[in-house]
Amino acid sequence: MDCLGCRIANGREPNVNVVYENEHITCVLDIAPFNEGHTLILPKKHVLDVEEMGLEVAHRIMEASMKLSSILKQVFHPDGITICQNGGVFNDLTHYHMHLIPRYKGDGFSWSEPLVLYGAEERLGETQRKMTVALREE
Repeated sequence: MDCLGCRIANGREPNVNVVYENEHITCVLDIAPFNEGHTLILPKKHVLDVEEMGLEVAHRIMEASMKLSSILKQVFHPDGITICQNGGVFNDLTHYHMHLIPRYKGDGFSWSEPLVLYGAEERLGETQRKMTVALREE
């Protein structure tokens, strides 16, 4: 599949600001950054969701997130770093990518409350049971 993420990760998309890469991943500046230094880490091989990637690529992504978090702190002196990834229909790039976002107190970035309350907090025990059963059956 030749998606936008594949083109970015493999150097086939113009005007991309690469900050780091190796044989498995490419790290680029987000074209619509939340804050200066907002970086995306993309695997070079097409993957949509985290569970589809191999351990080698996952390891390289985590290594890059650690290296770049340190660089972001050194260069931009944020109050913290938010690391996140959106999967499934929430992955607007249709290619796995991890966000590294330098954060500052009062920057407006927030983890919002759900618009609809489903009562998940009332079913924590049931949720735990479902997940642990599924893990044992794996």
